Order: sequence, then C-alpha cells, then structure tokens
Amino acid sequence: MSRSLAYFTDLALRRQEGSLIESGPGAVVVRSPQNPTFWWGNFLLMPAPPQPGALARWEAAFVSAHPQAAHRTFGIDTSGTDEGAADEFRAAGYDVRADTVLTTGRTVPPTRLNRDAQLRPLQGDADWAAALALRLAVNAAEAHPHEPEGYRVFAQRKLAAYRAVQAAGQGAMFGAFDEQGNMLSGLGIFDAGDGVARYQSVETHPEARSRGLAGTLVHAAGEWARGALGTRTLVIVADPEYHAQALYERVGFRPTERQLAIERPPGAGAEP
Repeated sequence: MSRSLAYFTDLALRRQEGSLIESGPGAVVVRSPQNPTFWWGNFLLMPAPPQPGALARWEAAFVSAHPQAAHRTFGIDTSGTDEGAADEFRAAGYDVRADTVLTTGRTVPPTRLNRDAQLRPLQGDADWAAALALRLAVNAAEAHPHEPEGYRVFAQRKLAAYRAVQAAGQGAMFGAFDEQGNMLSGLGIFDAGDGVARYQSVETHPEARSRGLAGTLVHAAGEWARGALGTRTLVIVADPEYHAQALYERVGFRPTERQLAIERPPGAGAEP
C-alpha cells in the first residue's frame, strides 16, 4: 500500500478505470492505453523524493515506460512535504505541486445549501452529454485552457471510464441539474477500498458559480458514499492556492497530508 493516501486512492481509481499498474524495483508505472493523453493516467510514482543528480535517470525511465507520451509526470509516494532534489526538475521546466489532501469521516451541510438544483447520479446518455458540456465550458473559461479539440477527446474518454466504473457499482458521478437538464455542477466519488472513497473532478459551470452548488454536491455525494459504498473515510485533494480548499473545509474536511507531484506539459521545457 502506498505511503501517500492520495496516491493509494489514485492507483485504486486508475485500476477501476482499466489502467495498467506495474510495480517495479525503481517505481510504480501507471499506463492508461484507453486515454493516452491523460497525464495522471500515464505517470511514474517515485518511491521516495528524487535524489540530487537523478533527473536524467528519471526522464529516461519515463520515456522507456511511456515512449509515445508528450508530457512528463511523476508522483512522489510520501505523505509529507520533502521534495528532495525537485529544484532540478523546476530548472528543467517542470512544475512541482504540493496539493492538500483533506479527509473526513462525514461531511456536514454547507451554510449555503442549494435547494434549487436537482442533485442525482448521472443516469442516461443525456446526463453524460451534459457532463461533457460542463467540462468543456469549465476548460474554456480557464485562464490557460487546454486546446479545445484535444481536451474534448480526453474528456470524452475520462467520462466513459467514470461511466464504466459507475456501472460496475464502484462509485458514481453526480450532477446538479437545472429544469432544462443542463448540468450546472458535477463531481465523482469512487470506492478506493479499505472503507476509503475519493472525490474526483469537482467542477461548476462558470455561469453558475457562487450558488452553493459544489458544497451541496460534495455533502450529498459523501452521504451517498457512506450508505451505498460503506465509506468510513472520505478523501478529496485540493490546490492550496485555490478557493476550493476553504469550501471543502466548510463541509467538514480537514487537511491531513500533502500530495507531491512533478509535471511538465507537452511542449514545455527541453526534451530529454
């Protein structure tokens, strides 16, 4: 089992989605042939923080494991904040992130509880199409959006994976819908084993923000997981520089760990 709760749940969810996970002597290799442009479906999980002078070796290991990938992604299997020699990666054009891992045994209703939208697990083709429309709208509103057509293909594949996992009874994608069937907010929650469930892809349409939708969905999905999945520990990961962490704390989550990640998007930095 991973030392990092975040990577324990990441690996569990990737397995459910059909990814291939190989534990080698130097690293855990995660491959998602069903979604090759999914950065965090195709990565290496380091067993410890990188040592000085190891950049070239890690880049070579990544290319060996993912020869067709244009990105570079490495996780660090630790629950703390020791980055090791991560500055060497920064100098080579990588972003080094330390996201906050938050947990709770049970969520509490948000102060701003939305009672207008219809909350439910996604049900048919129309709901899943609405989920895709939401993801595309969120991407388009980002300060630095992903290329639209490439992102559409990625999002379609990701939602197809979520749908298959939901059909297998291992979790669900939830949506908050208006009367016209538009999906205003959405998220996934999936069983990672050992009484642990992990949230995924919490998103709200740019035109529907500040209505309490995300907090209401997080609470509703947590209650559903406790009943339907037997969940005892709910896990969610947030960027500490983004407002979502405060939202999660308002519904009962508390910071527990850090998740260390090293990534370089396609086209960034020099090729190894």
